[in-house]
Amino acid sequence: MIIVRLDPRRPDPEKLKPVARVAARGGLVVYPTETVYGLGTNPLLEEAVERVYEAKQRPRNKPLPVLAASLQDVERIARLTPEARRLAEEYWPGPLTIILEAKPALPHTVTACTGRVAVRIPGHPVARLLARLAGGLIIGTSANISGMKPPRTLEEALRQLEGRGIEAAVDAGPTPLGRPSTIIDMTTKPPRLVRQGPIPWSEIERRTQH
Repeated sequence: MIIVRLDPRRPDPEKLKPVARVAARGGLVVYPTETVYGLGTNPLLEEAVERVYEAKQRPRNKPLPVLAASLQDVERIARLTPEARRLAEEYWPGPLTIILEAKPALPHTVTACTGRVAVRIPGHPVARLLARLAGGLIIGTSANISGMKPPRTLEEALRQLEGRGIEAAVDAGPTPLGRPSTIIDMTTKPPRLVRQGPIPWSEIERRTQH
């Protein structure tokens, strides 16, 4: 397994490239975000996405979130309504995941055949750079066995996912927030809170009502 250690604030792109190459070709990688450590691969490769479900023992009816390097990358896989774009421009990069209508470019394995995708631009410099180096998009689910505690450190993540096909990992120390992102569904009217996280729902609700 490739393990790369990086400064969380100033990650070296050259050191991260080997991990990005693994993700881009469909290998499984573990990496830090501002919330918890993530398990990633290329979301456009169906077989790679299947490996994420298997590694996490995640039910196939639960969609996988995607992290993007930029708004342009988000628009490759999802339809950004004006309202969703306003929220994205205000809170991204950051711990707000927005559920949007998926575009056909995204495999049904990612969306669990719902026609929707949960996406965000991460606030952690390592996660954002990794997404960019891997082609702009990377699966962004927590690096844990489904139902177990999401890991704040690489050590915790690898302990849970030992023997599950992880090919590369990035260690940038403990994650700053230590809890999963806030998730809102922008495919409903009015928008709906799916999971409370670091960004309060009351704050988002006020912004979506204007």
